[in-house]
Amino acid sequence: MLILCAVIFLIAGASDPASRFSDIGHHMMCICGCNQILLECNHVGCPASDGMRGELMAAVNRGDSDSLVEQAFVQKYGPTVLAAPTGKGFDRVAYIIPVIALILGFGLIVMVVRAWRNRPAPAIAGGLPPIRASELDQFREQARRETEL
Repeated sequence: MLILCAVIFLIAGASDPASRFSDIGHHMMCICGCNQILLECNHVGCPASDGMRGELMAAVNRGDSDSLVEQAFVQKYGPTVLAAPTGKGFDRVAYIIPVIALILGFGLIVMVVRAWRNRPAPAIAGGLPPIRASELDQFREQARRETEL
């Protein structure tokens, strides 16, 4: 039983600090206003990213869990530090709304196309006067004459 617990501990939480640093750092945003991932913030002299990276490295070296590190950053910098919504509570809306909007958009397109396809042909006020065969022959003859080269 003790060996099993040790193996689970090694597999679940004891990955090397560099990969944990990279993984957690790519789940957070720089708070300087650049809207970039924390580890990819490329501002020269950025006032926030160096300090945040230092805090992240210290937390990883202390052995804090990933969720504990993320919670600490959220408490210090606010929820905007996370690169993606958490998927819990009200944050689920960020995942659900785009799907609902897509479905409603396709539904609206289907309704508009059906309405266009099923609309009646426009009616001419008073109707068309009947054309007699002799008039039709006149028009054909006129068209032949006007199109001869």
